[in-house]
Amino acid sequence: MILPHLQIPSTFRLPAPAVPEAELSQRLTNIRREMAASQLDIVVLTDKKNVDYFTDYQELSWDSKPRPLFAIISVNDFVVIGSLGEAPTIEMKPRIFSARYYDGYLAEAVKAISDWIGENTQGPRHIAIDYGQDMFGRGSLALIDVLNTLSVDRRVETATDAIWRVRLIKSRFEADLKRTAFEIVNSAFDQAIAQARIGMTEYELYYLMQAQTFLNGAENTDQIAMLFSKGDFAYGRTAKDRKLEEGHYVWTDFRATYGGYPADRNRIARAGEPHEWETKTYTDVRSLTIDLARQIRPGMACSDVYGIFEKMWREANLGKLYSHVSRIGHGGGLDVTEPPSLSRTDPTIIQPGMIFHIEPKLERDGAVFQFEEVVFVTDNGIEFLSELSPDTLPIIR
Repeated sequence: MILPHLQIPSTFRLPAPAVPEAELSQRLTNIRREMAASQLDIVVLTDKKNVDYFTDYQELSWDSKPRPLFAIISVNDFVVIGSLGEAPTIEMKPRIFSARYYDGYLAEAVKAISDWIGENTQGPRHIAIDYGQDMFGRGSLALIDVLNTLSVDRRVETATDAIWRVRLIKSRFEADLKRTAFEIVNSAFDQAIAQARIGMTEYELYYLMQAQTFLNGAENTDQIAMLFSKGDFAYGRTAKDRKLEEGHYVWTDFRATYGGYPADRNRIARAGEPHEWETKTYTDVRSLTIDLARQIRPGMACSDVYGIFEKMWREANLGKLYSHVSRIGHGGGLDVTEPPSLSRTDPTIIQPGMIFHIEPKLERDGAVFQFEEVVFVTDNGIEFLSELSPDTLPIIR
């Protein structure tokens, strides 16, 4: 296997800046407001993205399953529960949280959580944990059992609704981190496609794109979807030894992060010159996607946006929409996909500060047309966080 040359930048991108202390303080204020509205006394954080969001403690702790990291937010306190090994890193600088360290593994971590709640709060307590839709927190049955014994009616609640009401609204600081993440992957795609050739394998192009995202400044790059296809699209499979042929479409969906914020950005290219109908379809779907994004306004419901889309799609006479998902867009932030959904059934009211990925998909005669455009909702409308998809279909020869 002979890989093309990577493009090493003359100046490497600086690491992402720390979240400003004022912003972290505002996030705490916001979650406590939502806790009060939901009558919650304690929220236990186990999901990496939630801990990152409220602490800005993005360290290597999450690589260690035996010694997990947790956080607890109460009406008056904010504490991180970590192993003794966390102490040197946590104490390197002032933090918005305090820390309690345990000596051991998961069992000792659960006991530390239980002890802290018992020492610092008084019952009856309404305790919630970040298990639920679009949140996959780490933990154990032992943790749930302990929280149940400490909770009102011996039942721990879900904190996901309260947390999402805070996380759905992004600051300008967050939007700018997303913007940088998109710059990284857009450049990586363009650089890799410029060196791609008919006859190369999927995994060659996959490795090239992954490596280029790191050189462009990504702090990590989870496995991306990257495949060649003439109509047998399986978007969730890993790159294989399939060789690029004339007429193949290259479909890619990036996950690289900057400041913890992933660039969920879809890009496509074609091997060989497209037919006239492909060029026209590319232009039509791209234009529709961009025009739809420009119509998003605060005060609209997500279902309203979907209704506008349905009318636009029908009038464009583009054919059957890709039907394996029930939405044509979603929220984005620290997680690759977040609520709300641009779907027929989501009544969520769009607010300034929300980020949306708009990505209707069309499969036709072996080709795929999808343009993931990303917008930041402002007081008066939207601004695009990523460079728009290319005017013309990228070609590999």
